[in-house]
Amino acid sequence: MTENHGVVWWNELNTRDPQAAMDYYGKTLGWSFDEMEMAGGGTYYVAMHGGKPTAGVYDMSADAFLDGVPAHWFTYFAVDDIDATIKVSDQAKGSVRRAAMDIPGVGRMAIMVDPSGAVMGMMTPECETD
Repeated sequence: MTENHGVVWWNELNTRDPQAAMDYYGKTLGWSFDEMEMAGGGTYYVAMHGGKPTAGVYDMSADAFLDGVPAHWFTYFAVDDIDATIKVSDQAKGSVRRAAMDIPGVGRMAIMVDPSGAVMGMMTPECETD
């Protein structure tokens, strides 16, 4: 395993009002935001702190599977191989909520559920952090 396997890799705010969230975090934490067009359409916002990416802001309003889910912070863990990790998760009584997918420039990720019902992302990042 690499030293990044199992570390918190990314945090993402899932919200139906990205502008209000960005206004809030810009004022309270001093973040600025870069826009990134998503492959399936829409805009993803990357929170910047000190010139470095620190978190994401995702507009979840278009995702029907998130109907009724309140705005929340979502954690992604780095893993060496997402496909192998899915198999280990299955053996450990976890499940997959959203199948592994490739995000160009980011990595390969899946949305997982642990046996207690907690939902998280796991991803094999394309690059290392500084």
